[in-house]
Amino acid sequence: MTKPKVLVSDKLSETAVNIFRDNGCDVDFQPDLGKDKDALLAVIDQYDGLAIRSATRVTEKIIDAATNLKVIGRAGIGVDNVDIKAASRRGIIVMNTPFGNSITTAEHAISMMMAVARQIPSADASTQAGKWEKSKFMGVELTGKTLGLIGAGNIGSIVADRAQGMKMRVVAFDPYLTDEKAERLGIEKVEMDELLARADFITLHTPLTDKTKNIIDAAAIAKMKDGVRIVNCARGGLIVEADLAEAIKSGKVAGAGIDVFEVEPATDSVLFGLPNVVCTPHLGAATTEAQENVAVQVAEQMAAYLTRGAVSNALNMPSITAEEAPRLTPFVKLAETLGSFVGQVTESAIKDVQILYDGHVSEMNTKALSSAVLAGLLRPQMADVNMVSAPVMASERGIRLMEINRAKSGVFDGYIRIDVTTATTTRSIAGTVFSDGKPRFIQIKGINMEAEAGPHMLYTTNGDTPGIIGKLGTMFGEAGINIANFYLGRNKPGGDAIALVELDAPVPDDFLEKLQGHPDITSAKPLEFTF
Repeated sequence: MTKPKVLVSDKLSETAVNIFRDNGCDVDFQPDLGKDKDALLAVIDQYDGLAIRSATRVTEKIIDAATNLKVIGRAGIGVDNVDIKAASRRGIIVMNTPFGNSITTAEHAISMMMAVARQIPSADASTQAGKWEKSKFMGVELTGKTLGLIGAGNIGSIVADRAQGMKMRVVAFDPYLTDEKAERLGIEKVEMDELLARADFITLHTPLTDKTKNIIDAAAIAKMKDGVRIVNCARGGLIVEADLAEAIKSGKVAGAGIDVFEVEPATDSVLFGLPNVVCTPHLGAATTEAQENVAVQVAEQMAAYLTRGAVSNALNMPSITAEEAPRLTPFVKLAETLGSFVGQVTESAIKDVQILYDGHVSEMNTKALSSAVLAGLLRPQMADVNMVSAPVMASERGIRLMEINRAKSGVFDGYIRIDVTTATTTRSIAGTVFSDGKPRFIQIKGINMEAEAGPHMLYTTNGDTPGIIGKLGTMFGEAGINIANFYLGRNKPGGDAIALVELDAPVPDDFLEKLQGHPDITSAKPLEFTF
């Protein structure tokens, strides 16, 4: 039997390389190859596995040339350098190591906060230049100050714990943080505007998504205290760097610690050279312990898949065995789609998730199915979540999960229903899989309907009054938007009605605003699904 061949194109430890060999893989260790995209492109078709860090960019062009590639393993959590959609289309599994560097990144954020508070880098440079400028480098204490966390997941929670050890007050904004989890962490859950107004220090611990991109801009900075200090060791793009630079020049912001940039490597930045701005070259995960942990973990995961078919920490495939895959996979996709539906229409903190497995679905690997539900539910806010990390992240946020298995109780041989409770409402959705293997919605908000899930959809609610369907159709037609499928349901004549509209392309923003402002439409939400 031919051994699977793995290319290591970034710097991984010798221990990780040996793990591949010890588990029956041939390893080609070329730690600088990933920096040369043309050289990588020329050889990538020779390999079954590709192990990387952040230097290698796995573009669609690379993936198209990787005719034998089965798995890409990223030693670390961020996969911004991998085209996951292109990999999925080619059937290539993308793995990461979501928890190997949490402590290291949290400690770096604390270090940056202390360096900014006491102007340590500037004071060091001045002293070593033979100056003695004690009065120039007057700092501030952390004790008694308010730290504002934007994101209170795994890393944010560790930062909160360390900050409390320094007697700081901690407030946090995180849509997925429940009151119970906040109380357990000893932090105060607040809305974004309140955090901006109260915090003396602000640290960011959120992935880069459409909702978090440019979350700190000129408008957000204007709401902050004068003299605030900001630290970002999470992702470049969370802060509008030009706006932060202007705020530092004006004195509105007293200092900043920046480890990640909009464009990396950051060889030039509007932040460079500004007073009390501490910049580091994406060192959040750069400790000996963290680098070893993630390298060993990714080697073990990739070797297990290539030699035994085991899948773990995959961003685009469920963790299931080879034996159960054919029967389970369509229902995993259904579970993820149901979760994604609720996740995309829910904006408040999730408290409880109840999942009902009815009929033959109750006899399947419901742990994998529940993980798929949670992954779909959390992904709209947390881009890096996968089926392995989703249950942990849900637990960290105090989300309670309940599973119910029961024998066949309706017209369908098997189906899944999820009920998600937030602080303000409960959302319910059910679905099944027909013989074609495609996910179907069969009930939304307790209203029966049958709708096939599509990549681009629009979900609307309204009162059941005459003429609504015609008005919707006219509005779509006038906007030049083609309808692929139109699904309807209502709970009773004259009661509540819903519509699911499948479109050929995403809903334009201006058209969505028009729908949301229409007097006859209660709500309109765009939905995007990946198949």
